[in-house]
Amino acid sequence: MRRPKKNTMKILISNDDGYRAPGIVALYEALKDIAQVEVVAPEHNNSAKSNALTLHTPLYVNTADNGFRYVNGTPADCVHIALTGLLDYRPDLVVSGINNGANMGDDTIYSGTVGAAMEGYLFGVPAIAFSQVERNWRHLDAAAERAKALVAQMMSQGLIGNAAWLLNVNIPSLPLESLGQVKLCRLGRRHAAEPVIRQQNPRGETMYWIGAAGEAKDDAEGTDFHATAQGHIALTPLKVDLTDHESLGYWVQTAARLRT
Repeated sequence: MRRPKKNTMKILISNDDGYRAPGIVALYEALKDIAQVEVVAPEHNNSAKSNALTLHTPLYVNTADNGFRYVNGTPADCVHIALTGLLDYRPDLVVSGINNGANMGDDTIYSGTVGAAMEGYLFGVPAIAFSQVERNWRHLDAAAERAKALVAQMMSQGLIGNAAWLLNVNIPSLPLESLGQVKLCRLGRRHAAEPVIRQQNPRGETMYWIGAAGEAKDDAEGTDFHATAQGHIALTPLKVDLTDHESLGYWVQTAARLRT
């Protein structure tokens, strides 16, 4: 794969569906028209791995026949390795996706797609996580085209620079002409996940499958759920600070009692 040229926008692409997934191939093909792009992605599907890093087993990097590099680890592993030693340059932008299915509301906590983008953000690189709302790759070409347009507009407006930010973008699975505007949204909320599924393996042992995600609970106007349901592209800025700042005052007296 060609190394980025001097003064050319450099983009690192990763995902959680694996380096052969149609979403990452479509994203690469779209973004290579406007920037120098390089792919470092998981060898296998790593959905719902969030920000997990592999600390107790070695990681290996291989190169596929299409020039993509893949790692036997998590999405965060891929970006971490790329930024701390694999690449001989610092990318201007980390892009993750295009994910096979939505990453809205509570999904962002578990999402490997968001986790890959967040790893770039933690290293001070602007990052975007792209997802399609439905899980069938339908109209993937349209999603890739809108992703490219969004990145190109940010480049032309000077939004990709030294300041790090993290964006979560969900694109409805619609034809290009049917996709609406980009809407700035807050995260919605989901109901609790469905119960686990119990089955027996051939040896009679009980095994469990995590149940499906819950339906939308908070899909009011202004949420990512509402925007995508209306055919718009939901753009949500994320942050890593999990501190409940609004409740700090409430906990002051309690914390004081706990120290006695």
